[in-house]
Amino acid sequence: MNNLQNICIIDDDSIYQYAITATIKAYKLAENVLVFSDGEEALDFIRENAENNDNLPDIILLDINMPVMDGFQFIDEYKLIKPRMEKKIVVYMVSSSVDPQDIEKAKAISEIADYIIKPIRPKELASIVSSFF
Repeated sequence: MNNLQNICIIDDDSIYQYAITATIKAYKLAENVLVFSDGEEALDFIRENAENNDNLPDIILLDINMPVMDGFQFIDEYKLIKPRMEKKIVVYMVSSSVDPQDIEKAKAISEIADYIIKPIRPKELASIVSSFF
């Protein structure tokens, strides 16, 4: 299987961060795992690297409920920087929320490829990565 350069996790749950990072590494799905605890940290990184495709993520796994800046606020700001970047980044909203309003809101945003309910299974993650190629 091909693997990606960078997968980005934006989630404030340290246990989830650890588990998903371990899965990505165990299945060799990406060279690097970028982990941020809130949307603002991730946006700062993306802004700083907007013109450096090697540093930018290929895929973002974005949680909804986080302190400082939640997933929907992140997407609103991301839309503003997206035109400056040459690299296509695929964003998946990965959340424990089963609220139909959250799901519909996410599905209505063109920058979000899909809404995945936690926990994300290794096979599902591998499928996401393989569909990238």
